[in-house]
Amino acid sequence: MAASEETSALFPIFILTIMAIPIVPYTISKLCRAAVKKSKSIHCHCSECTRSGKYHKSIFKRISNVSTWSNFTLLLLWVVMIILVYYIRTMSSEIQVFDPFSILGLEPGALESEIKKKYRRLSVQYHPDKNPDPEAHKYFVEYIAKAYQALTDPIARENYEKYGHPDGRQGFQMGIALPQFLLNIDGASGGILLIWIVGVCILLPLVVAVVYLSRSSKYTGNYVMHQTLSTYYYLMKPSLAPSKVMDVFVKAAEYMEIPVRRTDDEPLQKLFMLVRSELNLDLKNIKQEQAKFWKQHPALVKTELLVQAQLTHEFAALSPSLQSDFRRILETAPRLLEELMKMAVIPRNAQGHGWLRPAIGVVELSQCIIQAVPLSARKSTGGLPDGSAPFLQLPHINESVIKKVARKKVRTFQELLEMDSQERADLFIQTAGLASAEVQDIEVVLDMMPSLTLDVTCQTEGEEGMQEGDIVTLHAWVNVKRGNGLIAALPHAPHYPFHKEENFWFLLADSVSNNVWFSQKVSFMDEAAAITAASKAIEESMEGSGANMKETSRAVAEAVEKVKGGSRLVLGKLQAPSEGSYNLTCYILCDSWLGCDRKTNLKLRILKRTRAGTRGAALADEGPIAEDGNEEDEEDVDEEYDEDYESEYSEDEEDDQNSKNKHQAANGTANKHGQAAENSSSDEE
Repeated sequence: MAASEETSALFPIFILTIMAIPIVPYTISKLCRAAVKKSKSIHCHCSECTRSGKYHKSIFKRISNVSTWSNFTLLLLWVVMIILVYYIRTMSSEIQVFDPFSILGLEPGALESEIKKKYRRLSVQYHPDKNPDPEAHKYFVEYIAKAYQALTDPIARENYEKYGHPDGRQGFQMGIALPQFLLNIDGASGGILLIWIVGVCILLPLVVAVVYLSRSSKYTGNYVMHQTLSTYYYLMKPSLAPSKVMDVFVKAAEYMEIPVRRTDDEPLQKLFMLVRSELNLDLKNIKQEQAKFWKQHPALVKTELLVQAQLTHEFAALSPSLQSDFRRILETAPRLLEELMKMAVIPRNAQGHGWLRPAIGVVELSQCIIQAVPLSARKSTGGLPDGSAPFLQLPHINESVIKKVARKKVRTFQELLEMDSQERADLFIQTAGLASAEVQDIEVVLDMMPSLTLDVTCQTEGEEGMQEGDIVTLHAWVNVKRGNGLIAALPHAPHYPFHKEENFWFLLADSVSNNVWFSQKVSFMDEAAAITAASKAIEESMEGSGANMKETSRAVAEAVEKVKGGSRLVLGKLQAPSEGSYNLTCYILCDSWLGCDRKTNLKLRILKRTRAGTRGAALADEGPIAEDGNEEDEEDVDEEYDEDYESEYSEDEEDDQNSKNKHQAANGTANKHGQAAENSSSDEE
């Protein structure tokens, strides 16, 4: 019984140990992250972003940032651990080891005469005949009498002095650190123990597994429903205008779950009249077009109208219930657009190529949603070859200001960026009539905009030239610079109510055949992850080329310095196509800003295979293979794209330019520094 009581007393220690193993390291890591967290502000400080309240940290927001559920749970667990420590300390003081010398108040090794003398003295004090107190009787019987017996019996005393126990050497005992009532398996306690074992060891893991599997079967790692990915994959076509990309985007399963209320009919009717010009309805058959629009699924109608409300700034027309749906749509939009982008560039043919035009359309739609700019503003109108969309993302800029600025021969956003701050100030103050404070806001936003450069090479490792079937290594550095010196930053987006990180997409594509050869997402937010990825990629590349340790270390150190300086490495492999010359284009597209995208031309010359073996067999296509779509559908969409919308990446203007190739060798190299996407330099032959 004593052994069971001892093991039962260890139960709080057992629980404390199990709790401390994960909690202590997690707390230390969390405190370290908080200590090294940068205090530099990376969001826009213009007056519009300040008024939006998105980055305003009130006392309640500051408290909410600290009093999260994770922090509250962590604090609660620490309180429980402190209580356990206090309980264990109190319990340990109450549990005393049976020490006959200590009980009789003697030193170890005392003589028998001293023991008898001390026993008689304590008997006078605690014996029932001398002291009627029940507690004194209990203490005398359980402690004093047992201690005297243990020390007066020669064998018991010898055993105690040798082995620490009157009964001699004790065997090794094992116990279970559980409460005493659980160790008593007789009666009701046996049922409690059984329930505890079944609940903790069987039911709890089973419930966790069921919840996890049910959620993982419905959602991807990016918290997008599998049904949405399936819908996006099958609705994606090789040639989609941005307006058609919108039709695919709103068909996400997340949006189909948005509740449809009768009370929303009237506000949606009013909103329809306000955004009707943005819905690409045929004005010649407006009644039939309107009837066709309202015959769609109610959730699709609501989603498209609310997205158009974001693009056209028609927020006042939304009822409180629609405001909730509006925020839900915008909060989910970046994740859905990222998955839609992946569906556009996913390999669709035997060569593993995706589609360029829908990929550009997805990026353009993302830019317009984040910056709250109508898609129609991207059209080339009024002497503005790129449309007014890039200008409209700036604070205090409207169509009237754009027209006044265009009269001064500033008709592209790139021309505005190339002006110095004083020239822009004179232009906006004297020509457009803006105030000095408004011009200052514009300068703040322009300093936040990323200026991108590309340095791209394609080569076959260990070989001269590229032959058909070779594994070609793409090596690209994407560099970002801003006027305010930041590398990682949040975009200026006062009308987008949530925090949005900048993301960039690197595409290597053939604009003539509409094929994307290679794609990769690029982010400048996490420098540590970028350093790790670049170091690993450089190490593998150098080891594959046979470089020694010193050369590898030097290359890794150079890559780390580039990453710290604002560059990100894009490294990939692709299979060389059949013999011929290929005029490719490297794009770096931002999903948050308009007018900062860049592209550069890259010419690859593929030679006829003369080397032995087929080295291309090691490259396996990733993703499903599908046909390029119906040719008739492509022709229809192409005509619609040309008539209804002109993308800033249209190749029509490039066909009129003299294309020159920089590369006389078979390996392709391209360098790009600070040129706009629509004014990219041509290759020289």
